[in-house]
Parts: sequence; structure tokens; C-alpha cells
Amino acid sequence: MERKLLRLAAALVFAMVNAGSAGAEILIGMAGALTGPNAYQGEQQQQGVELAIGDINAAGGVLGQKLRLISVDDACDGGQAIAAAHKLVAENVAFVVGHQCSGASIPAAGIYERAGVIQMTPASTNPRLTEEGRPNVFRICGRDDQQGAIAGAYLAARGKDSRIAILSDGSVYGKGLTEETRRHLRNNGGAETLYDELDPGLSDFSNLIMKLQAAGIRIVYFAGYYREAAILIRNAREQGYNLQLVSGDSIASEAFIQVTGEAGEGTVFTSFRDPRRNPDAAALVERFRQNGFEPEGYTLYSYGAVQAWAQAVVKAGSIEPQAVISALRSNEFETILGRVSFDAKGDVRQPGFEWFIWRKGRYVPLE
Repeated sequence: MERKLLRLAAALVFAMVNAGSAGAEILIGMAGALTGPNAYQGEQQQQGVELAIGDINAAGGVLGQKLRLISVDDACDGGQAIAAAHKLVAENVAFVVGHQCSGASIPAAGIYERAGVIQMTPASTNPRLTEEGRPNVFRICGRDDQQGAIAGAYLAARGKDSRIAILSDGSVYGKGLTEETRRHLRNNGGAETLYDELDPGLSDFSNLIMKLQAAGIRIVYFAGYYREAAILIRNAREQGYNLQLVSGDSIASEAFIQVTGEAGEGTVFTSFRDPRRNPDAAALVERFRQNGFEPEGYTLYSYGAVQAWAQAVVKAGSIEPQAVISALRSNEFETILGRVSFDAKGDVRQPGFEWFIWRKGRYVPLE
């Protein structure tokens, strides 16, 4: 009885606040790395969310209210992510796009759950984020068990005549993706010669390169962030080592090729399907480019996250969290990514992964 009274009181308070805020703004949070080595991903998120909010506001807002963005920096760090999440909760945001790094999203998720804030990541791929069963958590990108499945099959096929090393940068993302890739490599009848973890604080991996050469490694699968991937292949080329680098979605950015130069040519990697190639996205892509920004990587996924949430609010007729969560779980949404829906865990059903290759300074689908 006491719990029912508390829930009723909370509902009445929410209704009073909502009724008194007609014409007020709805606050949206964006949490990502705005500083540090992964800031390029944070900029992708920021650009995508900002333009989505601008377009929604230009069309009249949501339920007659304009959206306003509050951005916080987590530097792709778990501790800073907790502080960033508390800040957004204190600001009374209704929705958070983020975090981008799995090691930031996972610890922040519980804070948002306790505060009744919906979180949707456009970039965090570690399965644990949605496997923990939090009802407020959604993922509009793919998962690393999906990414690892195609990476493992690829390595198994190419590793029949070449020795393979699997490397991680030790991050939550890196460890999770290497574990999935290694598992699927073995399920496909392959095996790695070397399994190791590099130090992401280093600016030179020459000692590791020598270790790889001594083991006769021809293919390296690296799961981690772009900086270490870029330095690794650049060092290999500097030493005349014809190493094939295979990696994951974090190198889907010009930031990778800016560090590697020509050394990055021929690097292959898995990443989310590229919505820039969708004819229906052409006009939006051109708008980004006219503003001097290439909407690669997580940009359009961030835009799509705002679209999905806004449409769910309209379907719910309220920004009340439980109503919006129910709408997100039971409807399909027309977004820049195409039509999307979410399963019982909060994972998106449609977008998956595909192969890309760096050619002539840009990444294109691997044919």
C-alpha cells in the first residue's frame, strides 16, 4: 500500500510539473568524449544531435515544446562518465544520447535508470550494456557479438595460410570485441598464433612490432581505439613490415588516416552500415557537408537516436519515462538510418555491420 501511494505521489508531481511547463523546453543530454584522443567521436555525436534538434525545433518541436541540448564531456572514461551522468540528471534532462564508449556507457546506465532518464547510445557496442536488463537503456547501433561474428569468420578464411595475432587496447570495448572475435574465429575452425594486449599510453609500438615479426604474424586483428591502431600500422610500415591490419568500428573516421598517412591504405575493418549511402539521406548528408563537416562514423546514428526518441514521445503523448519506454519498445520509427525498432533488451533490430577498406584517403565498402 505504501509503495502504491509513493508511486501515485510521484505521478502527481510529474503531472503537475508537466502541466505547468506548457511551452517550456525539453532538455536533451549528449554525453561523449569532447576532449582527449577520442574527441573525434564526440564531435560526430555532437554534430548529429545538434542538427537533429535544430530540425525538430524548426518543425515545431515535440508536443509543442522546443528541445534544448546540454552536452557533457566524459573523455571516454568510466569515472568521468559517472560525473557527467550525475550532471545531466541534475539538469533534469529527459533523454541522453550517449555515451559513445562502452566503458563510459555501462557505469552511467545505472545512474540514468535510478533517475528515470532514457539513454540511447549511437556508438557503444559491448553487449553488456543491454544484457544488464535496464529498461531505460537503448542501443541504435550494433553489438560486438555481431561484429565479432563476421570478423571471426573473415579471419578464419584468411588465416588458413597466414599466422594471425589478436590484440586489444585493454579497454572495455577492446577486450569485449577481441573476446567475441576470438570466439568466432575458433568456431570457424581457425586459431590465433598470438593473443596480447598493448599499452594505449604508448606513442611507439616498435617492440610489439618486433614481437609480431618474430612470431611470423601476417595479419593483426586489433580491437581498440583509432590512435593505437594508427600508430601500430604506421610503425609496421616504417620498419618495412608488410602487415595486414584488420580492425573494428572505431577507425571509421578520417582521424585514423590522418595519423597513418599512406601506411593506413589497405586497412580493412568492420563498422556499422554507412547511412550516407542511403539515397534518402542524401539531402541531409549534403547539409552537413555544406557546414564543413563530413557525417561519417557515428554522426547519423546520433541524429537517428534523437529522431527515434522524439517519435516515441509523440506516440506516447508525454515525456513520462515509462510511457516513452513502452513506445520505444512497441513501435517502428522512420529515421535517417531507415525504419528501426528495438527488441526486448533495447537493442536495435535493423542496423548491422559490414566490411570497409581504406583506399585513397577514405573508407569505402570492401567488395
